[in-house]
Amino acid sequence: MTTGLTLLVLRFAFLAVLWLFVFVIVFALRSDLFGQRVRAIPTDPKAAPSGPTTPPLPAGAGSAAAAAGSSANAFTDLISQPGGPTASAPPVATRLVITEGAREGMEMPLGGGPISIGRSSESNVVIRDDYTSTNHARLDLQGSAWVLTDLGSTNGTFVAGQKVTVPTTVAERTPITIGTTTFELRR
Repeated sequence: MTTGLTLLVLRFAFLAVLWLFVFVIVFALRSDLFGQRVRAIPTDPKAAPSGPTTPPLPAGAGSAAAAAGSSANAFTDLISQPGGPTASAPPVATRLVITEGAREGMEMPLGGGPISIGRSSESNVVIRDDYTSTNHARLDLQGSAWVLTDLGSTNGTFVAGQKVTVPTTVAERTPITIGTTTFELRR
């Protein structure tokens, strides 16, 4: 009788493991087909979003951000963060322009940094691309220059065709390639 009970318990355990495997596969397929859910980052640390919201654009985003419209939100969640350039600082790039890739021609305002780039919905610039890592790279505003750091990505980050291995200062209008997307920093 004990072997019959043990066999029955093993059958149910095996069935549960099979169903768990099916649910994991369905979830992975859903993520691949429809992408991950994008969560908005609240501007007030004490306030939590009650549902899907769009983060506010930084002051002075201008008509470029308005022209990008809602399609920009599907590609990226850019936020303005403290520590931006001051009035006495030399001019610094204030927008990111995609020059090649699925969203070619799109412009996004840059805040004061840091800007994370990757496939993750937690990234400020979300690139849905098989050649882009979850947390691929980061742009930091240091003084009056933007510095690009590769975060250990699988396929690498390239500035003007050269692979980034150490934090690299990026000049304005220099092509940055991540996966199949190329973009530039502009004023």
